[in-house]
Amino acid sequence: MTTPTWDPAQYLRHADHRARPFTDLLARVPDLPAKQPAGPARIADLGCGPGNVTAVLADRWPTAHITGYDNSAPMLEQAARYAGPTAGGGRLDFAHADASRWTPSETYDLIVSNAALHWVEGHLDAFPAWLDAVAPGGIFAFQVPNNIDAPLHALMRELGTGARWRSRLGEVLRREDSVHPPLVYLDRLARLGCETDVWETTYLHVLQGEDPVLDWVKGTGLRPVLTALADDPEARDAFVTEYRDLLRAVYPTEEYGTVLPFQRLFAVARKGGGQGAGR
Repeated sequence: MTTPTWDPAQYLRHADHRARPFTDLLARVPDLPAKQPAGPARIADLGCGPGNVTAVLADRWPTAHITGYDNSAPMLEQAARYAGPTAGGGRLDFAHADASRWTPSETYDLIVSNAALHWVEGHLDAFPAWLDAVAPGGIFAFQVPNNIDAPLHALMRELGTGARWRSRLGEVLRREDSVHPPLVYLDRLARLGCETDVWETTYLHVLQGEDPVLDWVKGTGLRPVLTALADDPEARDAFVTEYRDLLRAVYPTEEYGTVLPFQRLFAVARKGGGQGAGR
């Protein structure tokens, strides 16, 4: 899959809708183990994007040292505005890291990831190393879109693998196995010694404006296509126009807005006690 070029401003156009699943995820994350006198809780946000939801972690754990990791320079530049001391005496900072190759170099009380792991090929294989870096009793929690068969993505794949676009886009579209079934995550995390809670939620986002579903996907799922066609604006615009027309037929605009059903998968795994419990 092509590594997408991210546009923080486009991504944040629907910030409230995108942040809600993270809030719902955190609502199921228990309090972290007390660290005194060892020091403040240590938290990693893997795939932090523009930092707006990373900052929410500081509201929940104001004394913690929180680091957001991302591989996008534009996203990290946007996130930098949140860096610094937090209200409770903790600290929030950001660093470059590619989740597909990230190996933690320290111990965390919480590793969290919001809408990022579906971009990480083979992320299940990374779970043992990540859990080895979670303190006993600590938490690994994430949420990912689980809607690869929804029209939003199915129409993009259908168009991108058609005769006109196949040679340029056939290899850049999000794979159908980029997210696994819920039971796969539950089984993997439980076998790694975690008390695990996995669930799904379908949100009915009511979007406003002209072609809001297209505007939404321009910030996320369409990024690999926009990146692949960045050097050919005419082709890029042609693809977007075709895709827009397909979306209009499936996501009609009502007098109150345009409804985008969006299913997400959540997991909260508490690591058992003892060293090496992540394996």
